[in-house]
Amino acid sequence: MSVSEIEAKKGRRMKRAVIVAVSLAVVSGMLLIIGFYICRSRTKLKERNEVVVHQNNGGQNEDLELPFLDFSTIASATDNFEINYKLGEGGFGPVYKGILEDGQEIAVKRLSTSSGQGLNEFKSEVRLIAKLQHRNLIKLLACCIQEEEKMLVYEYMPNKSLDSFIFDQTKSKMLDWSKRFPIICGIARGLQYLHQDSRLRIIHRDLKASNVLLDSEMNPKISDFGMARTFGGDQSEGNTNRVVGTYGYMAPEYAFDGQFSTKSDVFSFGILLLEIISGKKSRGFYDPNHSHNLIGIAWILWNEGRPLDLIDECLGETCTLSEVLRCIHLSLLCVQQRPEDRPSMSSVVVVLGSECALPQPKKPGFFLEKDSNVAHGFSNLN
Repeated sequence: MSVSEIEAKKGRRMKRAVIVAVSLAVVSGMLLIIGFYICRSRTKLKERNEVVVHQNNGGQNEDLELPFLDFSTIASATDNFEINYKLGEGGFGPVYKGILEDGQEIAVKRLSTSSGQGLNEFKSEVRLIAKLQHRNLIKLLACCIQEEEKMLVYEYMPNKSLDSFIFDQTKSKMLDWSKRFPIICGIARGLQYLHQDSRLRIIHRDLKASNVLLDSEMNPKISDFGMARTFGGDQSEGNTNRVVGTYGYMAPEYAFDGQFSTKSDVFSFGILLLEIISGKKSRGFYDPNHSHNLIGIAWILWNEGRPLDLIDECLGETCTLSEVLRCIHLSLLCVQQRPEDRPSMSSVVVVLGSECALPQPKKPGFFLEKDSNVAHGFSNLN
């Protein structure tokens, strides 16, 4: 083989080596670029995802059947629980407004360490609320269990709670009867679902104006199920040595003896109904300057044939008097002393949507009486 042939052969080998080296470099570069974009895409996807599963919670989310948000996501949504994001303070801890990265607004209930609710109780509440699906019940979107933190993430209600309207002299004027009556009907339907139509019979035990939230169209949604109890099978009532709830809304048998049932929720609904009609707080009438509570005022006016004097004066001429009168009548039936004398929530829903005859109410529970002349001055209190 000549020298020229040997040189040519070496040249071809060198050329192939260069081609192989360049090809390997190009392929490696492409693989690196592809790998980089895959990692970056996964990171962005994880950051955009509003439900981020926390991997270090010891398997606590395995049996809840509910999406989880990790603590950092919620902290970011609430600007690290900034005071300006705080919506209020409940019995178990503060509630904050949050905004997720995709713009979705949420309400975050952050349980305080002093709430007394343990992990198992928290998980029971989550399981309960997650299964409730009704347009008049607040929707639970996700939760967080991370170290000592326990949080519930709900849909955000822009109009906040019912009490912020009916007990405010300015905002109460925004709720005329055409808005109040649908709110009453919505609350009744929500309770009917809890008592009868859901898979379990559920007793709320803390129904009150501040636990009824209003969406952008003023549709009511019952919230705060931290004190709720569930019944299965034919069970319809229970007993407890630890009475929880809000005085002024509690049924007598529950407040004094710890006995609760669907009928104790009906009593609370009756109180709430009186508050919506009158614009007055039930507990506000436990005052040394007044001889009667709100139930007492309503009962006296009913017996004197002046039930319409109970109406919130800001309602003016917006009322459908037949509807208002029917609601006052119904409220007195709901707050009867004996549970068996109160209607079921199914009956309440029927009454609100019809003109069926109603029985005459008896003297209600928690009726306070000292001076019958106080009712004559009720209109001046509005």
